[in-house]
Parts: sequence; structure tokens; C-alpha cells
Amino acid sequence: MNNIIEMANVNFERGNVSILENIDLVIEQGDFLGIIGPNGAGKTTLLKIILGLIRPTGGTVKLFGENIHRFKDWYRIGYIPQHALNFDANFPISAFEAVSMGRFSKKGLFKKLREEDMQAIDDALEIVDMSEHRNRRMGELSGGQQQRIFIARALASQSELLILDEPTVGIDIVMQREFYDFLEILNKERKITLVLATHDISNITSRVGKLACINRRMFPACHPEELFAGAHGGGMKFVHHLHGE
Repeated sequence: MNNIIEMANVNFERGNVSILENIDLVIEQGDFLGIIGPNGAGKTTLLKIILGLIRPTGGTVKLFGENIHRFKDWYRIGYIPQHALNFDANFPISAFEAVSMGRFSKKGLFKKLREEDMQAIDDALEIVDMSEHRNRRMGELSGGQQQRIFIARALASQSELLILDEPTVGIDIVMQREFYDFLEILNKERKITLVLATHDISNITSRVGKLACINRRMFPACHPEELFAGAHGGGMKFVHHLHGE
């Protein structure tokens, strides 16, 4: 397996406050990693370091085998931020137009979409089962449908890694389950590597291939409930979860 993300002894401080301490993490191609932890535990900070949005105060990060400071192929990584659904529902953009933005992230702004771009957009909409909604305004779609469109946008750029930060916030319970079902299919059938940060233990622990429990630091082998029982005194703990065990 190829390593997509490698983090070694990563630290992050804001002011004099330690947010992350001595994080070692390897994510291989095809992984489905769930990152869980209480609010303020460092989940979003960890994702932002992986995405190059903030720089760690110590340690090294590699993406696709290359030091993050030299990495340039950001189109290979799709990102759905924590508040992706918080946009103006009246903004006049269709599902198709939203997905097409994924192609511009790969080829650059102000470039004309060509036939292969249109095909990539159509393929992405089909993968997320949203082809029939291509001409609907984003504001007309349900929360779960909007999240699928954001995923399609990432797929249109041919992303190999998809990072999602609390993607089910604002989605009802039924749609949450359907969304997690979809992510499993995306990982197993489409071979997309997924990293998902969430506080939703009940839904995620039975679906992911690996589970990282975070509260500033990483420790070997734990159970998720232990993390939340001592939410403010623990560390980051890493658990392998094998389906069928």
C-alpha cells in the first residue's frame, strides 16, 4: 500500500497553548479513517495541517510521499469543511455548476470547460446518484443532497483523498445514516481514501476501517467511550477496527 499521509512528531501551539502534541499518523491508500473527540480536542486543527492551511510548530508532514512544503497537486485532495451547508440558499447556482468548480481547481480559473471536463462532471454526479438533480438550485436540495454535491465537486477534480470535517451537522438522523452508507460505498467500491472527523461515535465506529480518538495526543489502543469519559485529560488514541470482528 502507498502512504497518502505521513505525520511524524507533529505539534501545534497557538500562543502558549498546546493544541496538538507529538502526533504520529499514517494513512494508506484506500483507508477509511474516522477521527473522533470532544469539542476543542484538535480534530479540525489536525485536518487543517494535513490540508496545508496551517503550519505545524514542529514535526513533519508528507502528502503522497512528498514533503507538504513542496506539495503542489492539491487537486488530488478534496475537502468538505465543517460549515459547508451554511450558505445562502437563494444564491443562484445549480448542482451542475457547483460540481463544475471541481474541474477549475484542477485546470485553473478562467479556463473553458472541454468535453473531458463535462464528462468528469457527469461521472461525478452519477457516482453520488445526483444526476437527476443536476439542474436544481443548491438551495432547493436537502442537506444530505448538498453534501453529495460537495463530494461530487471533489470527485470531478479526480481527488484521491477526501477529507470531511463534521459532514453530518445539520442533517437529520435518517439522512445521516444514508450519508454514511454512501461513504462506505465510495471507499469500498470507488477506492477513495476517506478521512472523516466527527463526534458521532454511534454511527462511525462500525463503518470505518481505522479510528483515531483525539484529545491533543495519541496513545496506543483505547475504546472511544474512555476518551469522552475523561475528555479534557486524555490524549489522542488510535484504534484499528476490523469489520466483522
